[in-house]
Amino acid sequence: MARAGIAGEETGGPTRPGLEVGIVGYGAYVPRYRLPTTEPARVWNGCRAPQPIRELSVPGLDEDVVTMSIEIARNALTRAGIAPKDVGAVWVGSGSHPYAVKPTGTLVAEAIGAAPATLAADLQFACKAGTEAMQASFGLVGAAMARYALAVGVDTARSRPGDTLELTAGAGGAGFVVGPAAESLAVLEGCVSYVSDTPDFWRRAAAAYPSHAGRFSGEPGYFHHILEATRALLHRLGAEAGDFAHATFHQPNPKFSERVGKELGFSRAKLRAGSLVDRIGNAYAGSALLGLAAVLDVARPGERILAVSYGSGAGSDAFSFRVGDRIEDRMALVRPTRDYIAERVELDYAMYARHSGKIARG
Repeated sequence: MARAGIAGEETGGPTRPGLEVGIVGYGAYVPRYRLPTTEPARVWNGCRAPQPIRELSVPGLDEDVVTMSIEIARNALTRAGIAPKDVGAVWVGSGSHPYAVKPTGTLVAEAIGAAPATLAADLQFACKAGTEAMQASFGLVGAAMARYALAVGVDTARSRPGDTLELTAGAGGAGFVVGPAAESLAVLEGCVSYVSDTPDFWRRAAAAYPSHAGRFSGEPGYFHHILEATRALLHRLGAEAGDFAHATFHQPNPKFSERVGKELGFSRAKLRAGSLVDRIGNAYAGSALLGLAAVLDVARPGERILAVSYGSGAGSDAFSFRVGDRIEDRMALVRPTRDYIAERVELDYAMYARHSGKIARG
């Protein structure tokens, strides 16, 4: 049975913490290596044309979720202008943590100087693990249990050789320092979650690569959950698509996010700033957060932003933000999201296979 929101429908208001909170700082990271999707199409599918994703971001040989999370965290802290020791929690959402038993969060907290007086943990909910970290951060700060919390969503997406996921799986992510509304670049107006037991995509503990139910991922998975979560949030806020300057949705491919935006009444122009999938692929837990970071890079005071994630298994988190005046002073402190995307080193399939761990020395 699906359930919308932490607070029930009978509350009549959006899910929000007790104190007003928002995004105090944010940062992103995308590896520089790129695999043209013509490569896996050439190797496995003959002359079949690839999906409308031009290339995929691929981690470097020395990069993983930990190293990318540290870069993301440092960028977010720089933009927030706060000391690492003031961060009360470090939460990292990912489906590709390097350790099965050892948290990524403690490594990141130590590296940025937040440890030892901080909470640290990992979250896992497929592609919405990053927005889960945001929900936890908003709740912690909104309950006055910490002044600041850091939420990161990042992945090095895995795909079985020859699987259709090799035409979509990318790498990268973004992170957000959550804090008091008075210090925020964008204030949280409300958020709603919608979940159900929909097994459209999964990976067993001992499996190297995920399995998926093909087209089953669309209707009962992605579209149903994003539409339900977004409509519930808009209803509780008394808002509609026309009230927002920007919207960004989880991007497994360009067609899914465009279709759901159209169905909800958002024009392509409102989706443009956060649309990155054609250049980097699906960054899984980093996808919706990278879209939000790219939107914040161009947002202006007074604008409203809708951001919605989707994670298989299945669920969606929908957020509404209102941009404040502080964003104009903080925006240029860190390189924008699209600068990372523009920096690229092209790989062929053999080097991609080495970078992604699909082949290794004996």
